[in-house]
Amino acid sequence: MKITIINGPNLNLLGKREPEVYGNETFENYFESLKSDFPNLELSYFQSNIEGEIINKLQEIGFHNDGIILNAGAYTHTSIGIGDTVKAITSPVVEVHISNTYSREEFRHKSYIASHARGIIIGFGLKSYALAIQYFL
Repeated sequence: MKITIINGPNLNLLGKREPEVYGNETFENYFESLKSDFPNLELSYFQSNIEGEIINKLQEIGFHNDGIILNAGAYTHTSIGIGDTVKAITSPVVEVHISNTYSREEFRHKSYIASHARGIIIGFGLKSYALAIQYFL
């Protein structure tokens, strides 16, 4: 089973950025743990701070992957283009967020991805990604 995790803007700063919200672990370290926890899966990871690169990646993998885990970061709340791409592709997408977006600023309560995703997992820290993998299993 082939699953790709796509992270959006500023998620490359995990472990440094607002540790009280996002924790102290880098995503790269966490990704190694995921690969150990799910050795029978073909897991890959892509991160970009650029909206168009996220759209390109979704289009590239979105017709043959068994699953996509998407944390579009702030683009979740602003990018109609990413939402339209999730709608256009055939691979199932689970939207994830590390923090509980509903306990944060009001602008974070709107997702342009949610209505096109299979589901949403929010607020469980980095474990949100493992929970999304469990869905695909």
